[in-house]
Parts: sequence; structure tokens; C-alpha cells
Amino acid sequence: MEQAQDNQGLYDQRFEHDACGIGFVAHIKGRKSQQIISDAITILENLDHRGAVGAEINTGDGAGIMIQIPHEFLYDECLKIGFSLNESGDYGVGMLFLPKDVKAREECREIIYRAAEKLSLES
Repeated sequence: MEQAQDNQGLYDQRFEHDACGIGFVAHIKGRKSQQIISDAITILENLDHRGAVGAEINTGDGAGIMIQIPHEFLYDECLKIGFSLNESGDYGVGMLFLPKDVKAREECREIIYRAAEKLSLES
């Protein structure tokens, strides 16, 4: 095994460790495109070692891709159901995976609603 070099400059051997897999794809000028999403999914599919890989074969590791909020799409969809969405950047989006069991799912929903109410969040 090769020994790490001595500390010099900005290098500090205390921070030497194995890194888990990560990928990053972006347009340098911030332009959105389907190709960026496609490339990000390809990276995700090809990372064998990710930081949150689960040992169980029947569950996922939670890995995914992060994208910009598709404001125009969400705005139009909200209008269709009679909901007025704030300006881009003035709201957040979350995705939750709830249990398939109806009773457990409703219990989770109630917990989420109570937590949102405590934080004075609007739905």
C-alpha cells in the first residue's frame, strides 16, 4: 500500500479517504435540456458504488437525480386544478413515497399534514 504524502500546501492527509460515486451533468450557461436528464440517468445507472447503497436486494438506495423545478409545467398544471402557484423560486417541491397499505398511507399523510401545519406551510 502506498503511503500518503506529507501535508503540504492545501493538502491535509486527515481528509484522505475513499469517495463514493457521484456524477454531475450541467449546461455551463444553465440551459435546460432533455439530453442533460438523459445523461444524468445514464450516470446513475452506471455508478456501482454510491454513498447510500443498501444491502437489501428488495429496496432501493435512494439515489436519484436532482433537476431544476419545472416551473412552467407546474404552473400550468396547478391552474388546471384551480391552484395559483407562487413565482419561480418562491416555493419548493418534495416527493414522498408512501406505503401501499391504505391505513399506513393515511397515517403517514396525517403526520405530514400536521408537520406542515406546525411550520405554517400552505398546501
